[in-house]
This record gives sequence, structure tokens and C-alpha cells, in this order.
Amino acid sequence: MTSIAEYIPIIVSVSVFCSVILLLIGILQYRRVASAKRELMEKIRHGGQKLQIPDTNFSPPKTEKRFQGKVLDFLDSLGKRTGSDKALDYSKLRPVFLKAGFRRQDAPSAFWGAKFLLAVFLPVCFAVFKLAFPDFLISGNMVVAVGALLALAGFYLPNIWLHHKIDKRKQTILNGFPDALDLLVVCVEAGMGLDSGLLRVAKEIELENKILSYELNLYNLELRAGKPRQDALKNLAMRIDLDAVNNLVTLLIQTDKFGTSVSQALKIYSDTLRTQRFQRAEEMAAKLPVKLLFPLILFIFPAIFVAILGPAVISIYRVFLHGGHF
Repeated sequence: MTSIAEYIPIIVSVSVFCSVILLLIGILQYRRVASAKRELMEKIRHGGQKLQIPDTNFSPPKTEKRFQGKVLDFLDSLGKRTGSDKALDYSKLRPVFLKAGFRRQDAPSAFWGAKFLLAVFLPVCFAVFKLAFPDFLISGNMVVAVGALLALAGFYLPNIWLHHKIDKRKQTILNGFPDALDLLVVCVEAGMGLDSGLLRVAKEIELENKILSYELNLYNLELRAGKPRQDALKNLAMRIDLDAVNNLVTLLIQTDKFGTSVSQALKIYSDTLRTQRFQRAEEMAAKLPVKLLFPLILFIFPAIFVAILGPAVISIYRVFLHGGHF
């Protein structure tokens, strides 16, 4: 039989690996927060007059020689060598990457390079671990099965990350969309046009919701480039991919087509959106007791039972064991 001492190197190596990963994540998070604070202070000093387009691409600007940029360039070259033409076709994958905020044409190649690298890297790491610790109790068939599962997981991890990125971006836009719509109603009722009102809203919400501000400014740039308003609105809805934005775009297109009042339509839709926001909050509040039920049963109630019934159980145990009295 194997003793616990034989597994101490494995435990130590796993602990050191987890500690290094957590340390790197903490350093990256600290640098990201510090950079965001510096950017916010710069905007406050300049009065928010200059619009800084957020960096939503796979790689940072070429003027900034960062380690992250070098890694992404490596993934780009790896994806171009290993991916097929269909997998690297940006025209077909463009809507997906636009929803995640990535607009570079080399995004599919970098994405495919990450999939290929993880599919190879994870099984190789497991094979090295098995060679380093040959006494690890696992059969040959299990080694092959674990390697195949790791390769499959590494291949689909970038997909999971991309969908998480899209959902997070949608939630950020959804949180700031009602306030932006209220500002748009105020601008239109004050006599501004729809396009100038959207541009004004983009400047006003820049500090609060940078992503939505960027999308509205991109809509304005498309109009300046000569694209029709309907096409620019449809592109805006495609990039954001939210029901609230889709409904607003449909409303604006119909209003522009039939010549009805834009301010009245926006005011009615703003009231409807605010009502939906209250309903979502009430729905979340109604779900809260059900979500709290399982933590209460698993964690709170056992502690309460131990605190209340513990002394009585100990007293009963002493009575039956020693024949004494309470």
C-alpha cells in the first residue's frame, strides 16, 4: 500500500502551480485596474472632451511592445498555419467577433491558434506529469481517455471564453441602455436631431458605459462615411445583439419610414423599457428565496442544529455512558 508521503511531491507541485497562476492573475488584474483609473483621471482632467475608443481587438497597438501582444502575434501565425480557409474566413465569423468587440481581420486566425495550442498543450502537460510521477495510480486506458478529454476541453475552451465575453459585453450594454435612452429622449425633445442626439448621448455616457458609447460613435462614423441611416441602425443592432436595441432600431426605422414623431415614439419606448426593467428586478427578487433555500439547508441549518442540540446530545451521551444524571 502506498503511504501519504509518496504523494507529497504531487501536492507540493500542484500547490506551487496554483500559487503562481493566482499571483499572475492578481498582477494582471492590478495592472488593468490601475490603467483604468489612470485613463479615468485623464478624462476627468480633460473634461471628457476627447473620446478614447476602447481597445477591443485581439492584440494591442504595435507601438506598445508588450508580452501579451507577442503572444497574440504568435497565436495569429499559428492559426494561419494550422487552420483551414473555412475556419479563417472573417466574413462568416465577423458577426460573432463583432458581438464580442473584436474587429481585427486576424481575429479568426488568433482564435483558431488558441484552440489548436490548448488542444495540444493540455495533453502534453498531462503526459509530462505522468512521466514525472510514474507511480501515480492510473491505468494506460485511463491515460488515453484523460488525454483525449483534455484535448477536447482545450479545443472548446476558446469557444466558451468567446461566449462568456459576448454575454458579459451584452450585460454591460444592457445595464447602461435605459439611461442612454432617457438621455436620447431629452435630447430629441430639446430639438436635436436623432443623429446628433445619439452623438451627444455617446459623449455623455462615455465615463459610465464605454462600450455603448463606442458603438454609438461607430454608428455616427458610418453615417459620416455615407452609409444610409437604416443600414447604420441595422449594423448597430447586429453588433450589440440585444432585444432592447433590436426593438429600438425597428422603431426608429419605422418612424423614419412613415414620418411619425420620433420624440413621442422614443418617450413611449423609454417608458416601456423602464417598466421591463422594474419587472426584471421584481423577477430577480422573487427568485431570491428559492436560491437561498439550498445554502440555508446545506450550511446554515446544520450549524444552528449543532449549536442548539449539541449540548443536549452531549448530556444524553454522558447519561447513557456513565449512568449519571442530567
